[in-house]
Amino acid sequence: MIIENIILKVDEIDITGRLYMPDDGRSVFPTVCICHGIPSGNPANPDDGGYPLLAEQVCDRGYAVFIFNFRGTGTSGGNLDMYGWTRDLDAVIEYLYQRPEINNSFLSLLGFSAGAAVSVYAAAHDSGIALVIACSCPAEFEFPDPESALERFRNIGTIRDKDFPDSVSEWAEGFRQVSPISCIQDISPRPVAIIHGEDDEVVNISDAYRLYDKAGEPKRLYTIPGAGHRLRNNEQALNIVFELLDRTSQ
Repeated sequence: MIIENIILKVDEIDITGRLYMPDDGRSVFPTVCICHGIPSGNPANPDDGGYPLLAEQVCDRGYAVFIFNFRGTGTSGGNLDMYGWTRDLDAVIEYLYQRPEINNSFLSLLGFSAGAAVSVYAAAHDSGIALVIACSCPAEFEFPDPESALERFRNIGTIRDKDFPDSVSEWAEGFRQVSPISCIQDISPRPVAIIHGEDDEVVNISDAYRLYDKAGEPKRLYTIPGAGHRLRNNEQALNIVFELLDRTSQ
């Protein structure tokens, strides 16, 4: 495969990404953009290949794949800001639309946790997205105590600047604006799939049922017995993802 490192400038913030493309002689590819969630702050498992491994697995199936770090995470700049994450994803999508190797009629979003929420929001506002796969997706964000949430994000390194945000209430409002339960119905008539672990310890499975009830057709709900929040490491969940991509791209 061919791997290309990308840096996009969004709101004067460097957003770092990586584009994977099959090296199979084709010049245009169906494409998947993978959107990660909020880091947990726990030490990484050395046996976990992370999103690069998932990107390679999807690319091996014949897709171009884009992974990137939202602002405040990884090697990207800035601070965690959920409404800002929507601008990051919008910029990524616009970049992919402009790449000649990308089949604009099949650009799918594969999101996990908060990245799934942002994916639903983006697809609801961009009719060009062909498919949304939302894994472990919250129906909405709720911060009864925004100051405590800010402190937690500072401790895990996603809020990096001491003077950020300018307004705590506006920062918290940005999370409330990115509300999948309020916009998932706007993805229809394009397909949306919701995949959720029955034992998700972070986002209760009731969120998946709420989102499914609100979504328009065509829609699918897959619940994974015994699975927790981190579905990118779950073989059953990934097999569903691969099947959905293959079915939609044909």
